[in-house]
Amino acid sequence: MSYSAGELVNRPWGVWEVLVKGENYAVKRVTIDPGKRLSLQFHHHRLELWTIVAGQGEVELDGARLTADLGDQFRIPKLARHRIANTGSLPLVLIEVQFGSRLDEGDIVRLMDDFGRVPATAE
Repeated sequence: MSYSAGELVNRPWGVWEVLVKGENYAVKRVTIDPGKRLSLQFHHHRLELWTIVAGQGEVELDGARLTADLGDQFRIPKLARHRIANTGSLPLVLIEVQFGSRLDEGDIVRLMDDFGRVPATAE
């Protein structure tokens, strides 16, 4: 099921909201709670552009660890293994712009997850 503008979803690490949805793009606001991180994942059908708008964290991108501070931007290509962690004491907020032929949660392949959401065959 494709994203729709206004969609708001709580996750164990925080929340995301779809701000805008077009034919081949979506814009989400992602808020990560202090001390939490997203799953290590990749996508087959989309690339993502992240802009940090509040807080601080650490991005893991294909094995590299990068500091994420206010105004920093990250390009996440298709198939790149990635995640972001909130290393600060306040919420980490990023604007995520997705481009691709398939924009939905079904295009997430989780490799590692702090909340037990990885299929047994992926580990």
